Amino acid sequence: MRFVSENVPALKLIDSCLRLLVIPLSLASICLAVNNHQDNSIYGKLEFSNFKGFKYLICVSAFSGGYALVAAVFAWVRVLANKAWLFFISDQVIAYLLITSVSAVAETTYLLYNGARDVSWSEACISYGKFCNKLVLILGVNALAFLVFLILALISAYRVFSLYEPPYLHSKEVEEERT
Repeated sequence: MRFVSENVPALKLIDSCLRLLVIPLSLASICLAVNNHQDNSIYGKLEFSNFKGFKYLICVSAFSGGYALVAAVFAWVRVLANKAWLFFISDQVIAYLLITSVSAVAETTYLLYNGARDVSWSEACISYGKFCNKLVLILGVNALAFLVFLILALISAYRVFSLYEPPYLHSKEVEEERT
């Protein structure tokens, strides 16, 4: 039993499904980050807005989710569907933005768990366990979104570079290069 007609290439369907998968991942990342806060009677309230890395993560997640939706729609529009270079460059940029946001949150999470004794910053996760546990979840969701965009970037690269023929060398040229 086939769910897809024979007119739709499998790679296009995989590409669209992956793009649509990024949308709930981005939304989950944003919702978890915005709602991540914890109050401590001794140290006060800790929330996402206290850290620039989390604000950056929210912006990148919103941008990647919006781009994924637009790209999924445009992948089926004939006018833009053949613009392989546009998708290739855009997918690369989004993947790079996502890895930078994952890195920013990973660094902050590491510091919250382990502290930085050199600058007298103690481990905050001892006092804010719920906040830190959510951070790990946010980090995982964002890392998954990055992996999806990494796969999309590879698919886009395949599409772009499959448009071109490999260089052709005559057999005499090949023999001359070997000697």
